[in-house]
Amino acid sequence: MASVEEESLTFFPSDASDVDHSFTSSASSTSFATTFSGRSSLSLPSFSSSSSALRPLPHRRSDPHWSAVGAASNLSPDGTLHLRHLRLLRHLGSGNLARVFHCRLRGFDASDPSSSSSAADFALKVVDLDAVARAVGETTKEADDGGRLSHVRTEARVLAELDHPFLPTLYARLDASHYACFLIDYCPGGDLHSLLRRSPGHRLPPNAVRFYAAEVLLSLEYLHALGFVYRDLKPENVLLRADGHVMLSDFDLCFQSNVTPVLVRHRRLRRCRRRPSTLPRLTCCFGGAQTLGDEEEEEDEVVEFVAEPEAAYSRACVGTHEYLAPEVVNANGHGNGVDWWAFGVFIYELLYGRTPFKGGSKEATLRNISTRELRFPDGVLAAGDDVAAAKDLISRLLVRDPKRRMGCARGAAEIKRHPFFEGIRWPLIRCTRPPVVFGPAGGAQGRAAKEGCGKKQRWRSKWKWSSWSGTTKNIVVNGNRGIKLVLGSKKKTKEKGGK
Repeated sequence: MASVEEESLTFFPSDASDVDHSFTSSASSTSFATTFSGRSSLSLPSFSSSSSALRPLPHRRSDPHWSAVGAASNLSPDGTLHLRHLRLLRHLGSGNLARVFHCRLRGFDASDPSSSSSAADFALKVVDLDAVARAVGETTKEADDGGRLSHVRTEARVLAELDHPFLPTLYARLDASHYACFLIDYCPGGDLHSLLRRSPGHRLPPNAVRFYAAEVLLSLEYLHALGFVYRDLKPENVLLRADGHVMLSDFDLCFQSNVTPVLVRHRRLRRCRRRPSTLPRLTCCFGGAQTLGDEEEEEDEVVEFVAEPEAAYSRACVGTHEYLAPEVVNANGHGNGVDWWAFGVFIYELLYGRTPFKGGSKEATLRNISTRELRFPDGVLAAGDDVAAAKDLISRLLVRDPKRRMGCARGAAEIKRHPFFEGIRWPLIRCTRPPVVFGPAGGAQGRAAKEGCGKKQRWRSKWKWSSWSGTTKNIVVNGNRGIKLVLGSKKKTKEKGGK
């Protein structure tokens, strides 16, 4: 463990005193969001050390991580969190702008049964601002309103505003020298792309796809309600928490627009069953109400909340090339519709193990996005209502004209009504058991063993995996699926202009 920490700390300033005394915390708060306003003129020096009181946002106020951060902060004479309060455990990965480490607050011993180590585990995202500045040919004393530095500011602004169960919480902002660090949630389950690679045929069964798609849909709905267009949806950016639920990550490609929330009323026919009063009613999140009796139809009025950034517009060419919408490829300018196109590609990849327009090269993929008709592989999935509904949803999302694309006008509210998500009780989805649950003792298999499933039983057997055959996803050079026109290992295209 010592060697891991020593290797990780080489990313920070070499002076140990500088590491200990220059890092201070700026916790997430409403005032933090104001600091990084829409068109901030923030320059590199403003990333220097500062401190403020820890203020959790309302919906995550009861999260035990806040108590752990507060306890660690109380150990400091100035009441703020420092790097010395964190023990770096391992390097999780590197991206275009940052490196991410798994860390734990000191004083929480994982071997002590009375110590809640999970509440003290975090991910520390570290951005070397000097490296970012050098990459765009600027010095640390100059302001920059575009390029990579703007992406760092964007991520800081977005993280400060998030307060949602399927999005990361910013617990503290740690700054020292030319490093900007964000203390956020740690997800021991890895990402959905890794899960796909471990799955038979690199695919998930429709029921599991529906679960993950539903939670991602709620994440996008929340981001759009705040006015943020995500522009980076892909399985690699969908992380899995310890409880198996998702967490969207990487917000540096977001851009913000104005949103006008509206309430939309419409009437719908709803199938229901009449049940005798003596029979119990069984409810679940994904099956709807389970009742006995004759089936009948009822008409009722539904009020939907719609907050979609319809006026969003950008000409920047950013994203992962297999997930780019046609309007991005054709450089026609784009808005909120790029997220709903990517959502269709996302569902397709979870179902079929590859993206719908993937070609033999990046250039071929981009041509296919612009011109090729959407096709579904034959004989890969067994016929069924879920598969038919999934294909219909994908077809409605992957419409080249953004004006006719599902979700562009009424956002997630329209998509939630699709038959693929029929029966989901959206307010209860957090209470649903995910397809995979990662426990602290032995991961997914350890949790299954605890529940009497047997030590050797694999989690995927619960989801009735079929022996589907199909083509294994091709991995491009260096494991990259994106257009590597920028430095770093993150799979994104070079920004050519716009926001």
